[in-house]
Amino acid sequence: MQRFLGVLSASVLLACAAFGPTAANAEWPERPLRLIVPFQPGSSSDVIARIVAGQLGPRLGTQVVVENRVGGSTIVGTEMIARAAPDGYTIGLANTSSHAASRALAEKLPFDPIKDFIPVAMIGSSPFLFLGSKSVPASNLRELIDYAKKNPGKMNYASAGPATLSHLAGELIKKLAGIEITHVPYRGTAQSVMDLLEGRMELLVGVINSTHEFARNGQITAFATLDTKRTPVLPDVPTIAEAGLPGAEASLWSAIVLPAGTPAPIVQKLYRELSFVLQAPELQASLRKQGIEPQPGSPEVVAAQIQADVKKWSDLIVSAKIGKN
Repeated sequence: MQRFLGVLSASVLLACAAFGPTAANAEWPERPLRLIVPFQPGSSSDVIARIVAGQLGPRLGTQVVVENRVGGSTIVGTEMIARAAPDGYTIGLANTSSHAASRALAEKLPFDPIKDFIPVAMIGSSPFLFLGSKSVPASNLRELIDYAKKNPGKMNYASAGPATLSHLAGELIKKLAGIEITHVPYRGTAQSVMDLLEGRMELLVGVINSTHEFARNGQITAFATLDTKRTPVLPDVPTIAEAGLPGAEASLWSAIVLPAGTPAPIVQKLYRELSFVLQAPELQASLRKQGIEPQPGSPEVVAAQIQADVKKWSDLIVSAKIGKN
C-alpha cells in the first residue's frame, strides 16, 4: 500500500512537472472557471460545490461557475472533467461514488480514476443515513433486520443510482445483516426521498443534507448513520455499529480535482487558494449545517483516499458477489 502511494504521489508530481512554468499563463486565471459536478442540482455534492465555488471565486479574482453534468451514475460528468483541456479553466468535484464506487462496480470506465486526474484538495466527508418509511413496522435497526428476515425480498431500498456509493452501502448492509432487500436505483436522491415519504419506497441509503430534516421531524425513520461517530445534525441517531451492525460504515468524501496534464503552477496556485478557503470558519460552518464534516487535505490525502476506497469497495464486490454493470 505504502509503495503504491509513493508511486501515485510521484506520478502526480510528474504529471504536473511535465508542464513547466512556461506552459502556464502567469496571469491565470484570466477568465471564469467552470466547476463540473457529476450530480443533480440540489444534491449533497452540488451543495458542497456551490459553497466552495462561492468562496473560491473571490480568492481567484474571477467567477467559479458550477455546471451539473448528470448521467451514467456520475460517469458522464466525471469523463467531462477527465477530457477537458488541461488549462486550469475546468475543475471538477470528485467523491467516493465518482472515483471509487464507479471503479469497483462498472465493468469498464471511459476514464481512469487515478491516471486521468490530478488530485488538488480534500474538502470533507458526509456519512450516509440508513432510513425507512413510516410504513415499515420497525423503530430501530434490529427490528428492521428481524422484519426483513421474516419477509425476504418484500422490501426495496433506494440508492442515488447504480455504481454509486449509496448502492454499495446498501449491499454492504444486506451482506452484514444477512437480509434480502431489492436495490432500486434512482437518478439522484430527491425523488427517492419523496417516494420514501409517501410510502412508495420502504428503505433508503441517503445523504444527510437531503434527508435529515425529515428524520428530525419524524416523517421518516433514521435507523443509523453509517459512520464511526454520530452526526451533530441528528445527535440521537445511533451509528451503524451502535445499532448493531459494525463494519457497515460508508462516508462520502468530496475533493477537487483537475484533468491530468494541468501545468504545475496552476495546480499549486489552486491548491494554495483552496487551502485558504477550506480553512475559513464561515465555510466550515456552512458545510457543517449540511451534515458535512470539513476535512481539508492535500493532494496526497486525496490520492490515498481514492486508492483505499477502490480496494475497500472492490473487495466488497467480490465477497458479496455483486454483479458489475
